[in-house]
Amino acid sequence: MMWVARRLLSSVAQRSRFTAQPGLFRRPPHGCLPELEPRYLQCTCCWRSRVPVAGFETLNASISSTSPPPCTEDNRSLDACYTSEQRDVILRLLNSAPLSELAAVKLLRGRKSLNIVEFRTKHGPFKTLESVVSVPLLKHKSAVTVFNSILNPVKKERKVRIQLAKFIRPEVDRSWLEEASNVVSLVCGTNKIAWAQVDRGMTVLDWQQQDCPNFLKGTYMASAYLNDVSAVVALLPSADFYIIEKSSISVQNTALFPVMAHMRTVEAMLFAMLEPRNLAPESNIPPRVLNMMRTAVGRHFGLMVGESRTSGAQTVRQLMTESVTQKLPRLNFPQDLLVKHRNSFQMGSRRGGEELCDALLQAVAFYELLSESSS
Repeated sequence: MMWVARRLLSSVAQRSRFTAQPGLFRRPPHGCLPELEPRYLQCTCCWRSRVPVAGFETLNASISSTSPPPCTEDNRSLDACYTSEQRDVILRLLNSAPLSELAAVKLLRGRKSLNIVEFRTKHGPFKTLESVVSVPLLKHKSAVTVFNSILNPVKKERKVRIQLAKFIRPEVDRSWLEEASNVVSLVCGTNKIAWAQVDRGMTVLDWQQQDCPNFLKGTYMASAYLNDVSAVVALLPSADFYIIEKSSISVQNTALFPVMAHMRTVEAMLFAMLEPRNLAPESNIPPRVLNMMRTAVGRHFGLMVGESRTSGAQTVRQLMTESVTQKLPRLNFPQDLLVKHRNSFQMGSRRGGEELCDALLQAVAFYELLSESSS
């Protein structure tokens, strides 16, 4: 086969040299593709056998690039990085696009798209690309990414939503979580609500619980429940996402129905108070409040016995110990929180720290499961 191919291409090359017809290696007529330089195809069976072929790599140099010139972080003139036509396209979208369309642009999901709308409403339309960096959370590097995304939109693939749905509801796009700086994890008990605020660097920012004396009292008076849940919400720190534990109480166990009704009531109130807007399913604006399956956290830390979850106190004690004994601990605790909770999870402790344990473990599992699902 190699001998036949060599003879065939050689004959074509010879004819192209001595005839008036354009051959494989002759310069084509004016206006066509540039001349192709001869190259050789090495035979894998015999290194001596070389078949001349067209050097198609020479086409790469003849194709002009239409991409905008690169902008470095030191380059202060964003307008100089783009042509006048490109600037018009970018400014037209930033000045006229509704919130949902802005949220579809890379890096503009969530708060940044809201900041653009608020900024242009207050200060008028953007007149230059350089003025866009005045929008909160939009600096030079991220602005360049936004501009290039507007000029070269990439269709999002559905596959970025896989795996997250196994432990998070509602189903969310991973890109919504990429820029989240911190989350607040909430766990409801029978007489208290606990929360833990953890940032992306795996540092605990806040960790406490609030007693709720009206829980499971009487006939689930809505006003009484509202008072307790409102008191908790007033104490919660600001966060990019609030993660509420989704309990795994079986509906078949009728003896636990009062507890299940209690959990669902508190969960619904937290969702209503922490999620201030009713979003359409395809709005491309991330929800503030998410559910996380209790069983997913239990399996992540090896706390499941059959379908039941055991106490996470020992795991939390280990995380606290590693924070002061290891150079790169799994979780970082400020000194004041270590002192405050160092005796909360000992055997026989009367402080009732199960909700505190669960809230912290849920925050850790959120980041670690998210990291595992992206690999």
